[in-house]
Amino acid sequence: MADVAVIYGSSSDEDVMRKAWDLLDEFGVTFERNVFSAHRQPEETARFAKEAESRGIKVIIAGAGLAAALPGVVASHTTLPVIGVPIAGGPLNGVDALYSIVQMPKGVPVATVGISNARNAALLAVQILALSNDDLAEKLKEFRRKGSK
Repeated sequence: MADVAVIYGSSSDEDVMRKAWDLLDEFGVTFERNVFSAHRQPEETARFAKEAESRGIKVIIAGAGLAAALPGVVASHTTLPVIGVPIAGGPLNGVDALYSIVQMPKGVPVATVGISNARNAALLAVQILALSNDDLAEKLKEFRRKGSK
């Protein structure tokens, strides 16, 4: 059973999102990863979001570029924390994705990190999990003491 789900809109996003699962591995956080397209697989994406909590997921990291609908669509179908990673690409180099994710309507929050900064998304997920996990909280404190980035 995984604590974190790392999802992204296309297999071409893997290089960016790999930074998230590398950091989760570093902390020993269990995770799953999947490709979901809010535009090409709307029913599957909604089903994933609706069932995530019952499968033990506690935090969802969702990376997307261009229109970047994935984080918001997922957040609209769950009460779990969703962290959006805008992915650089297209003519606006990720600024469109950043605006799409950060400008969610009232009542559907998505935490947002910098463009292509999946590592920070994973670190935020670790911080959320550490609120109820003393061992993880200690690992996080040690990580900060070392000045790791």
